[in-house]
Amino acid sequence: MAQLTLPKGSRPQPGKYFPSKATNKHIYKIYRYDPDGGDNPRVDTYEVDADSCGPMVLDALIKIKNEIDPTLTFRRSCREGICGSCAMNIDGTNTLACLKGHDEIKGDVAVYPLPHMPVIKDLVPDLSHFYAQYESIEPWLKTDTPAPTRERLQSKEDRAELDGLYECILCACCSTACPSYWWNGDRYLGPAILLQAYRWLADS
Repeated sequence: MAQLTLPKGSRPQPGKYFPSKATNKHIYKIYRYDPDGGDNPRVDTYEVDADSCGPMVLDALIKIKNEIDPTLTFRRSCREGICGSCAMNIDGTNTLACLKGHDEIKGDVAVYPLPHMPVIKDLVPDLSHFYAQYESIEPWLKTDTPAPTRERLQSKEDRAELDGLYECILCACCSTACPSYWWNGDRYLGPAILLQAYRWLADS
């Protein structure tokens, strides 16, 4: 039977502890990795004052970076679940930090980067391969006829065919949660890219 092990130097080690004097607090255990440091990844623990923090995990991450540990690195942008920048693994599930509330998590909050992807630093995965796959499907509309002098009209029925497709924000949560993509990411495009490909094929 095959025995799978983590590559040497990749197993997270216990990290630093950042206590808080607050009485009402959330405990965050966050994956930390600095490629320039040469050390194993570690998991740092932060106590966050819940009374002076917003309701979302992203609020806590911003508070940690601004007030506790400025070396923490993560991506963020819109804070409205539209850009997909803050995608990460929270409490064992791939999701957006701006949409995941503290009250949805029981106990300590574990925060890791998206699985499968190489880690650039801390919670920032390298999505170069993911976007190269997106480019490979040529994600744009191509017409068989010359451009008309007015917009192309679409029936309500044809437009309804795109429901469930156009909403994808390319956050990579689904692809990085897919075991088939983990093992065959060099050949298998993954659910996000296949969804995007069909979105253009289905558009009348």
